[in-house]
Amino acid sequence: MAKLLQPPPKFLPSQWHIANKNQYHKAEAERSRSERLVAESQRLVDEIEKTTRKSQSDVNKKLEQRLEEVRFWKKELDDKLEQLVYATEDLLACKTRLEKALESLKEPLHITQTCLEYREKRVGIDLVHDEVEQELIKEAEMIRRVMALLTRTLEETTEQIRLNRSAKYNLEKDLKDKFMALTIDDICFSLNNNSPNIRYSENVVRVEPNSVSLEDWLDFSNNNVEKADKQRNDSLTLKALVDRVLSQTVHDLRKQCDVVDTAFKNGLKETKHARDKLAVHLAKVMEEIASQEKNVAVLEKAILDQEGPAKVAHTRLETRTHRPNVELCRDMAQYRLIKEVNEITHNIARLKETLAQVQMELKGLNRRQLALQEEIQVKENTIYIDEVLCMHIRKSIPLWDRDDHGEWARGLHPDTVC
Repeated sequence: MAKLLQPPPKFLPSQWHIANKNQYHKAEAERSRSERLVAESQRLVDEIEKTTRKSQSDVNKKLEQRLEEVRFWKKELDDKLEQLVYATEDLLACKTRLEKALESLKEPLHITQTCLEYREKRVGIDLVHDEVEQELIKEAEMIRRVMALLTRTLEETTEQIRLNRSAKYNLEKDLKDKFMALTIDDICFSLNNNSPNIRYSENVVRVEPNSVSLEDWLDFSNNNVEKADKQRNDSLTLKALVDRVLSQTVHDLRKQCDVVDTAFKNGLKETKHARDKLAVHLAKVMEEIASQEKNVAVLEKAILDQEGPAKVAHTRLETRTHRPNVELCRDMAQYRLIKEVNEITHNIARLKETLAQVQMELKGLNRRQLALQEEIQVKENTIYIDEVLCMHIRKSIPLWDRDDHGEWARGLHPDTVC
């Protein structure tokens, strides 16, 4: 206890000076280290601030570049979408034209088939496989071929419209995504250190599992553009094909329609000419019949006229047989009377033979008259079928405009006929 209460030891002046110097040196060292640290901290702060500003500026540039790139592709997609929409609208118009064309062909085909059915009602020798029938069959076959061609073209057009709509859907989806991306990146680009809605977020430095590389992103939009271009080019090619098909079919149908009408006109002209010639011959036959009927009357009268002389001659011969005895002489009068009877008998036979021939000829003329009348009726029936029935209904066949290939798209002329 006594030891604890002892006074602290006292130091020498030299020790005091040395201790003070040590404190000075340590304070100076600590101050120097502190100053260096302050300077290093300020340098670090300045460096980090500069780096942060540079990094943020670089990010802003990258965002700006990205915005420009997305806007470029968005404009490309917009342009392709607009072109594809116009191409699809053109194809829809083509589809309408093809549908109207197919519908408009039903009536001409029905008319052609009806004409063939009407002409089956021709009778006798006029039921001939003539040029009119041949051309009508050609016309029906041509219309069927055209309808088959238009049907195939319509199917191709419908399929191309479907492909266009698929490409349009992809473009619109891509455009929608790019619009959202532009909106998001534009918001990001507008943010700064003083923005009120900036905040910390957890686990932001990560790669999303459904993210894609820049190459994949470029390929995706480029593929959509290329597909849209392909479908647009295919649409333009198909539209040109539709125009050519409609133009060529209109020309072919118009040409065949003219051929059929010409065949009808020529056939009618020929039939009427034959009818008129038959009528001339009928008139001559009837004239000859009347002449022969008069001839029969003349012959019959001539035969009757021979009865008087024959009776006289017979009576004279009979009466002279009653001459008595030697007076019953074969004198010249007797011989002349016998000759007269023979002459009259021979003449009557000749007249009867001629009458029989005339009557046979008259029967032949009457049969010929009936045959001519029947043949004229056959020709009249043919003329009625071709001129009244067929030509009349063919007037309702629409006239396709030779110079307007788009006529089918706007409908046929209502008041023009083939």
